[in-house]
Amino acid sequence: MPEYMQGTKVPVNIEDEMRKSYMDYAMSVIIGRALPDVRDGLKPVHRRVLYSMNEGGAGHTRPYRKSARIVGDVMGRYHPHGDQAIYDAVVRMAQDFSLRYPMIDGQGNFGSIDGDGAAAMRYTEVRMARIAGELLSDIDKDTVDFVPNYDDSLKEPEVLPSALPNLLCNGASGIAVGMATNIPPHNLGEISDALVALAADPDITLEQLMKHVPGPDFPTGGFICGSEGIRAAYKTGRGTIMLRAKAAVEKDAKRDRNQIIVTELPYQVNKARLLERIADLVRAKKLEGIADLRDESDRDGMRVVIELKRGDVPEVVLNQLYKHTQMQVSFGIILLAIDGRRPRVFNLKTALEAFLGHRREVLIRRTLFDLRKAEERLHLLEGLMVAVDNLDEVIELIRSSADPDSARAELIRRFELSELQAQAILDMRLQRLTGLERDKIVTEFRETKALIKELEELLASEELQRGVIVKEIKEIKERYGDERRTEIVGAASDLQVEDLIKEEPMVITITNSDYIKRTAVTTYRKQRRGGKGRIGMITKDEDWVKHLFIASSHDYILIFTEQGQVYWLKVHE
Repeated sequence: MPEYMQGTKVPVNIEDEMRKSYMDYAMSVIIGRALPDVRDGLKPVHRRVLYSMNEGGAGHTRPYRKSARIVGDVMGRYHPHGDQAIYDAVVRMAQDFSLRYPMIDGQGNFGSIDGDGAAAMRYTEVRMARIAGELLSDIDKDTVDFVPNYDDSLKEPEVLPSALPNLLCNGASGIAVGMATNIPPHNLGEISDALVALAADPDITLEQLMKHVPGPDFPTGGFICGSEGIRAAYKTGRGTIMLRAKAAVEKDAKRDRNQIIVTELPYQVNKARLLERIADLVRAKKLEGIADLRDESDRDGMRVVIELKRGDVPEVVLNQLYKHTQMQVSFGIILLAIDGRRPRVFNLKTALEAFLGHRREVLIRRTLFDLRKAEERLHLLEGLMVAVDNLDEVIELIRSSADPDSARAELIRRFELSELQAQAILDMRLQRLTGLERDKIVTEFRETKALIKELEELLASEELQRGVIVKEIKEIKERYGDERRTEIVGAASDLQVEDLIKEEPMVITITNSDYIKRTAVTTYRKQRRGGKGRIGMITKDEDWVKHLFIASSHDYILIFTEQGQVYWLKVHE
């Protein structure tokens, strides 16, 4: 106990109270702030932004709205945690280098891959992207539960219906209390194919699923080296993959030099910082062989030019860049998300199963809603049919009534109608008494009865439900699917020292006193008549060069001792 509390009466259960308070805080951060829900792949702030934009009429077909207005609506209605946190979420959902499928269509400066910040919210405008509408489809059909907002003045959705498998398509990252998530983005077409395969065969294996989903697909492209980390992540929910920049070697014929052209970077790598790091390493002479560094990126794409010195080997310089810079990074995968208000680590199959389960629940609730509405409509149509079949009597009854209430009561008594049916007859316009309109009522009556039968059959059959889910998934793929951006290549072996050193011939000289020296052959030059050569080695007095031979910098030298032992040593060492 601290000294200043000595002699103070402390409740016996203070540790229990602190433990309870800490757990309440921890669960609040885990559930309410930092981790996404496995069903819609959204954290609460992102869900509230999209729902508020949908309610405020900022859909993809509507005009752009000031970001400040959107942020103010979200903060005042659903998310009282500060405007900057909300705007940061809005900005990220608008960045095509952060999300594989951006949820917000923005006008203005929303930052760049160089780490530039977005403009202030008063300068930018936003509206929902078309694909974001798929997350909110059928939300008005009682497909999800609504809960009170922070001051109990409004209702907000606990989760979105989400026809899009957003958790895996856009990924998520977040740090909660005692746990973190880092889910990479994937290709929508591949995830859709895996969902269809899983729906057709619930016992499908991981290997079969990986035929559809070979690995993550990052918005910035690049390479994934090897599949072992991917397999571990898909099997256990945790794994590490190696990401590399996409670089090619080009020959500058005019200057007779090689250039390394970088067109894609690993996910979340800041291009400006990368270039600064390369320049710092060149100045510190930790990176050799680089003559010039230029950023030629424009609106058409990224292009970083690394110009090499004449005669340097591009592969060696590229290996040095991979080793010393963020042109090669590791990405730790943690498939952690909220499931039933509890954090859970998923593997690929269980994450897909959770989404299919969510879509089935949405489908059932939507079907029940449509069935209820159809039955209500059929009930009214039955009343209108009675009026059409007894048209003259109904007209006479209404004309002879003193007021609407008495007319309604008389209709209920005479034709055994409900109050709703009687009111529908009274509200019917005169044009509906024409022959054509009467035929429309009969046609709608038959169509509504057929619809009710179809909805009841859907509710009774899991096979039909699965067919509808698969059909909707295929429609989403057809509407928004695109080509894979990140290429999966063979595993990158650990870089050896030789990978970072140019292979070139070396002159090895050994003196009579057993001093040994390595000198590049390029140091020597051809000497013509009257020329002056270079001094290859200065020896001490009474010492001279005894042996001289040429070997590659990657070769081994075998050194024998007087005791008959032998040691080996690399020439470059």
